[in-house]
Amino acid sequence: MFKSSPLAHAALIFLALSQAAWQAQAQASAEQLDAVLVTGTRAKDRSLLNTPVPVDVLSQEDLQRAVAGDGNLAAALQTLLPSFNFPRQSNSGGGDHVRAAQLRGLSPDQVLVLVNGKRRHNSAIVNLESKVGKGTNPVDFNAIPLSSIKRIEVLRDGAGAQYGSDAIAGVINIILDDANSGGELEGTLGGFHTKFEPTRETLNDGAARELRGKLGFKIGDSGFVRFGLEAAHREHTQRSGADQIPPWEEQSPANLAFQGKRNYAPGEPETDQLGLWLNSALALNADTQAYAFGTWTQRDSKGAAYFRYPDSFANVPAVYPKGYRPETTGKSQDLQLAAGLRGALGDSLGEGKVWDYDLSVNLGRNDFKYGLRNSLNVSLGAASPTQFHLGDFASQQLGLSADFSRALDLGLSKPATLALGAEARRESFRTRAGDPASYSVGSFAGTPGAQAGPGLQAGDAVDLSRQLVGAYADLSADLNANWFADLALRADHYSDFGNAFTAKLSSRYAVSPSLALRGAVSSNFRAPSLAQTGFSFTVTDRGEGGGLSQVRTLPVQSAVAQALGADKLKAETANNASLGLSWQPSKSASLSVDAYDVRVKDRITLSERLSSDALTALVQNQFGVAGVTGVNFFTNAVDTHTRGLDLVGQLRHDLAGGELRWTLASSFNKTTLSHVRNTGPALKALGIDKPLVGLEESNTLTEAAPRDRHVISANWSSAAWNLLARATRHGETTRVFDFGGGFTPRQTYAAVWQLDLEAEVKVTRNFSVTVGGVNVTDRYPTRSIDDISYFGNFPYDVLSPVGFNGAFYYAKARYSF
Repeated sequence: MFKSSPLAHAALIFLALSQAAWQAQAQASAEQLDAVLVTGTRAKDRSLLNTPVPVDVLSQEDLQRAVAGDGNLAAALQTLLPSFNFPRQSNSGGGDHVRAAQLRGLSPDQVLVLVNGKRRHNSAIVNLESKVGKGTNPVDFNAIPLSSIKRIEVLRDGAGAQYGSDAIAGVINIILDDANSGGELEGTLGGFHTKFEPTRETLNDGAARELRGKLGFKIGDSGFVRFGLEAAHREHTQRSGADQIPPWEEQSPANLAFQGKRNYAPGEPETDQLGLWLNSALALNADTQAYAFGTWTQRDSKGAAYFRYPDSFANVPAVYPKGYRPETTGKSQDLQLAAGLRGALGDSLGEGKVWDYDLSVNLGRNDFKYGLRNSLNVSLGAASPTQFHLGDFASQQLGLSADFSRALDLGLSKPATLALGAEARRESFRTRAGDPASYSVGSFAGTPGAQAGPGLQAGDAVDLSRQLVGAYADLSADLNANWFADLALRADHYSDFGNAFTAKLSSRYAVSPSLALRGAVSSNFRAPSLAQTGFSFTVTDRGEGGGLSQVRTLPVQSAVAQALGADKLKAETANNASLGLSWQPSKSASLSVDAYDVRVKDRITLSERLSSDALTALVQNQFGVAGVTGVNFFTNAVDTHTRGLDLVGQLRHDLAGGELRWTLASSFNKTTLSHVRNTGPALKALGIDKPLVGLEESNTLTEAAPRDRHVISANWSSAAWNLLARATRHGETTRVFDFGGGFTPRQTYAAVWQLDLEAEVKVTRNFSVTVGGVNVTDRYPTRSIDDISYFGNFPYDVLSPVGFNGAFYYAKARYSF
């Protein structure tokens, strides 16, 4: 199962010793099982043991032991949640800087992210070159400081009727640290050490340095302030193979001198990140509490692009006599600030304080500056700059919400819970043009625009906004001693596309004190993002005979797109159903199994590039724009059907003076395309008759993410030690590429096991030291076939769930006070 290594042998011995004690008497606590949940229900007595829908709770300790390697939140979530996928895309433009993640194999923007129960904003950059999440601007998980997190609740079920847009795959609610005393300092050093088979080298790179600190103190009788800072620097990795030089490049001596060298640079980007966070509350009186929280992160990152050879149409030898490899740059600033009042209200009938309320304002904003270095605009010749600003992107949301809940006597054995709420939100999206040199057309031969760019043109800048209002009602009750049910209804109105109505019914029935059945049916929706409704982008090139040509990403509401038959975007709608069981034979053991079915209609994707001579002529004759040789636009082109099964088990027992906790988590899912729309009559009249979604995007939606993942971990802790062994099996994936001319290579990548090990020793009551490794057996995905590896330069698939960087080792020290 694993490659031979001393660490692997130690892990297997540890697992074998633990297995021998499997039948030991269990006398363990179940604090996580008994903890009250705040996600997916408004009832105040739901825990992991009695929730009607599947919820995972990830503690601060879980996250600390899963964060090594990437050092970020999304990687930790993939480590802990089999249904969460976080591919390390590379050479993917904006996707190098803001990486998209998936839940249950669905789109990155079909999962709702909350912080302290308040909606998190989306990132601003629109990823046009990425595979997973192409055309989306999802939440940037890695902009949330890890040290700020107390726990994470992951609802694996549709929840549109409770939270509104985006909650098709589920909800991830990040609860911030609220300790009112003490603090912590933590420092980490790490790096990759790997045997890289494609070049038969031993590589040591990707060095990481991280520092985190936090402090809390009490205010009054029940108030607190908790705040922290963290900083990290991570160097890039280089995982290219030996370059065979593409045959269309000139086979000149200058170019051939680079044959067999590592000229490209797929791998982890270089990043510098600084994060600040705050969580606080203050009692104003016996019934009212004010609260405020916020996070701020700045990240500078450098991504990789393709190598340009010395004798190439993409080079000016006077500038780069030895060729060059451009680097994309990103500067992201991310802010969330929320404040509010919560407490209890009296009843006019004198029944006491019966209504709990929460009134809040929530601001979220992301600004992204996209750039390029070590590049040039060939058409400007030797006078071209080598560094470019490609454009500015900004997204913002400002929300006001009011939530009320109370106990309601319906004559049942226990009072029911009634929750009512309303929300108003304004969203905006803005782009600004890059440097003129990044997109201008000079007088010299060669491709115009910055290489690995070009920049956003002045005519493509947009400033968009919309408003929405929504209201919900939620009634939950124990119908009898064994049966709990929850019904939620919601209505939303968006100023740009109209109305959405959603509903959810969930229920749990206790067959016995230890065994329960649960299930839910719901309707959900995702509003098209402002970027999808209005983003515009133009690439200018030279066509046949030296004439200028354009390939344009059109806003769907533009006159040109409308003339080509583009329809106004509708909201994605989904019908979700789930059925499962939960079993707790003892306080130290639990098991849950949940099957689900998600049918998404009108899924939004970026269309294929559409082109024909008739299209070029129509755009010129009707709109006066010459040389448009291709267009694409966002469209509700696909219906998908996702089916899956999640299994989560846990067992605790005493062993060798400590406690051993076993966990098993497995996820199976399969997505198919139930319908793909063809081009409409307007495009058919122009000689274009094909599906709007092509082969590569269809593959990304259905087979590029693993259909199964399994995580088995053993964690032994005592007063002085904490030992962790975690084995992860990433299921097989299939990738299909369309290089044009009917050349569509396909490859299935085999399942792969990954082993992580960690040992922590508590030197004193307050000070601990940890050493560990991620992927210590140095596993890589299947080597890409020649037709896919781009002439040896990309030996491994950049979407591989196990990554393509090899083993990462780290050491960290933590001081708590």
